[in-house]
Amino acid sequence: MCSVHDTVEFEKRGIPSTLFITQIFKNSAVSQFRNKGMDGHALIELPHPVSNLTPAQMHALTHEYVREMVRQLTT
Repeated sequence: MCSVHDTVEFEKRGIPSTLFITQIFKNSAVSQFRNKGMDGHALIELPHPVSNLTPAQMHALTHEYVREMVRQLTT
């Protein structure tokens, strides 16, 4: 998962970051964070699948997670 790698690299540079993934990839992301020394790193878990959503549906779905994203990036 390149997203985990990018998140870890941002964090190493002191840039707060989080990861948006769908539920099916959670275990893989958790394992990769652990392997990179960031066990328990925050992530935001979207329902799976999202590839079949229209842009408007995806916008509505991700809008539901904005508060959580801000919380993770500012605490």
